[in-house]
This record gives sequence, C-alpha cells and structure tokens, in this order.
Amino acid sequence: MYGMNLRIFMITFVAATLVFGPACDPAKPVSIGEGQVSTDRMPRTRLPMPPTKPVEEQGWILFDGGKREMMKERQGKVLVLDFWATYCPPCLEEIPHLKELKKKYSDQLEVIGLHVGGEQDRPLVPDFKKKLEIDYPIATPEDELLYLLLGDDDRIPQTLVFDRKGKLVKRFVSFDDEVKKQIDETVDKTVNGDS
Repeated sequence: MYGMNLRIFMITFVAATLVFGPACDPAKPVSIGEGQVSTDRMPRTRLPMPPTKPVEEQGWILFDGGKREMMKERQGKVLVLDFWATYCPPCLEEIPHLKELKKKYSDQLEVIGLHVGGEQDRPLVPDFKKKLEIDYPIATPEDELLYLLLGDDDRIPQTLVFDRKGKLVKRFVSFDDEVKKQIDETVDKTVNGDS
C-alpha cells in the first residue's frame, strides 16, 4: 500500500512538473522600442507604483533656459503648482488670478505653471506667456512628478497648494468663482500659518 501511494505521488509529481514546469520558467526579455526589458523584473500589478524618489526631489524643467528644478528648492515659501495647457479655457482664466496671488504675497509665495499640453501645444507657450504677461516660471513637469501628483486624473487645470515644508495642503480641479474663492482661502491660511 505504501509503495502504491508513493508510486501515485511520483507519477502525479512528474506529470505536474511536465505540465506546469514550463509556465514557471523565468520570463525572457521582450523588445520594447529599441531596448530590451526583462519582464521578470516588471511589477505584476495594475496599481500605481510608489515613486522612485521622495516628492521633494521631484521636479520640472524650466521653459526659459531648460534648467531642472526640484520641489525642495522652493521650500520655505508657500508653493502653488498649476498644471495647465494653452487650449484649456479655465486654465487661461486662472492665470491672471495666479498673477494676483503672486503679487499679493510677493516673497512668501511661489507659483510655477506646469505645462501639460503635450508636444503640439509646447511651441505655443512662449506667445501665451508674453500675451498673458505671465510673471512666474513656466516649466514642464517630469513624468514622475506628474504621475505622483495627478495620478490618473488628467483634468486641467489642477492647482496644488503646498505649505512651506513642502506638504500638500489642498488640490483644486478646474477654475470658476467658487474654486477661486477656495484657492484664496487656502493660500491665505497657508501663508499665514493656519494650514
């Protein structure tokens, strides 16, 4: 009886190895674009992956001069990040208000306009900056910052207010009179230390 059970176990084990064994082989590299990517290192999830670096080391590339800046360089002041594009009417309506906020809080507030309009919209930005007399930096966010802050919500404008330590205080989507009022209240409280 023992020999019979052992023989059945061995036959089942060998059969399972032959059937399921090939499915357990490590994944082979697959071609993506011009490079090779090993799929056995790719995460097997549909959930967003954590950032590869802390948020304060995330950044953007300035339109004027192409310099890379990081969020931590703006700590010590309240920071407003505005994700926008030239083809977005509420984005363009919000720009004069952001200029007013910057003027009102001068050395206590930084505003960065992060252009997310894509490659076709990018050439239009310098003319819009000049036409709208935008007096704060315009930049392109690095992909990881974009995914970290916006996630899968691609609506614009999105305006994010950070406190002096770089902590997100509040996010606003779109722009109208009510959002304007809420941005004003949030910036005022954050600048004055009530956030």
